[in-house]
Amino acid sequence: MTNRTQRQQIVCLLVITCVFSLTLQFNSRCPAQVTSDDPEESAEQVPVESSDIQEILNDSPPAVTPDANAPSSIDLLSLMMRGGAFMIPIALTSLMVVTLLIERLINLRQESILPKRVERELTLLNSPPETFNPSAAYQVCQSNPSAASRMIASMLVRTGQPLNEIERAGLETAQREIDKCASPIRWLSLAGAATPLMGLLGTVWGMIVAFHESSTLTPDQSRSEQLSEGIYTALVTTLAGLAVAIPAAILALYLENRLLKAFHSVEEFAFQLSPGLARFIGRGQLDSNGQLISMNPPPPQVSGTTPPSTID
Repeated sequence: MTNRTQRQQIVCLLVITCVFSLTLQFNSRCPAQVTSDDPEESAEQVPVESSDIQEILNDSPPAVTPDANAPSSIDLLSLMMRGGAFMIPIALTSLMVVTLLIERLINLRQESILPKRVERELTLLNSPPETFNPSAAYQVCQSNPSAASRMIASMLVRTGQPLNEIERAGLETAQREIDKCASPIRWLSLAGAATPLMGLLGTVWGMIVAFHESSTLTPDQSRSEQLSEGIYTALVTTLAGLAVAIPAAILALYLENRLLKAFHSVEEFAFQLSPGLARFIGRGQLDSNGQLISMNPPPPQVSGTTPPSTID
């Protein structure tokens, strides 16, 4: 009988100990609750519900309540809208950058500068160079207008002159074509240089307005809060200007390198045709219609005969 009573006491003590441990853990999560030094008294004074015990056993994290003093996230779109009138030229500049980028990517393709058809037909005419026909090559260039065609045509119209004169004419035409293709790229460089200044101008103006408004505040209004709000709003224009200028500068440099690389390949291809013109030096030239004629003065006419006007 005594052993049974002792076992019951031990069981009761274990139950009380478990309840007391759970109560301490629960109170550590909820500091507002007060426990007593006596375990038995704590078990009697602090009610423990089954849902609380189950939550502790599952070790579920406590619900996080939103802090009213926590900083709010920045809405970029609404912040951009608060940038003021200086955001309008920056937005227009960004549209110009996108438009010029698409236009240059299309017009600086290899097919636009040196069409495959022109390259293929001129290569066939120049194989071998001893059989090169300047008149046929000129007609190919006229039928397929492009930067490379205009460069090669300027060389062909100099047929009969020394090779250095022919190549100089090709280089001059290539430089004109490069300047023409690089003109839109210069606008990208201008956008990369001007938009940060636009953003800085908007920021300076916004800070002037913020300090002016803070100087007119009443004593019961917070000047630091007014200044901080005005300054971070004013900095939006600088952010927008840099966001447009950095890609514009990178794209301008990329397109310039792409342009120079494309015309370098055009010059290499055009100068491969120069040896085919060597045999016509001082002998023949192209007329206004692209026909190959002799450079020698015609012999005196004899009745019943017609002097040859072209050479093979």
